Amino acid sequence: MAERKIRVLVAKPGLDGHDRGAKIVARALRDAGFEVIYTGLHQTPEQIVATAVQEDVDAIGLSVLSCDHNYLFGRVLELLKERGADDIALFGGGIIPQDDIQALKAIGVKELFTHGTSTQDIIRFVRDNIRATV
Repeated sequence: MAERKIRVLVAKPGLDGHDRGAKIVARALRDAGFEVIYTGLHQTPEQIVATAVQEDVDAIGLSVLSCDHNYLFGRVLELLKERGADDIALFGGGIIPQDDIQALKAIGVKELFTHGTSTQDIIRFVRDNIRATV
């Protein structure tokens, strides 16, 4: 029996309209053989989690360039837990200060990538740390 491909939801929460990085990451993950769903701009945490559950994803990758990263990552984790979907891994990237990276990892964010990270590093993280659930 063939193993199911890892499914990743790439989401752009909040009011930030800069989605070039999210699109580059989504394309790189797709080209690496993962199934990728891109939600588009201006998604609320509620919309992101609803889509993640509906699409039966294994991970969510948030792209956050605004100063709302603590709220947005925390709220997505909270909603995943409320929906009984806290087995969906959350990772992300953007403009996130080092002090906040440790705090976000402490609440359950699996990994955070800052500006200039190679897409190969993100692919390697997903390949090594995310498992397809059946």
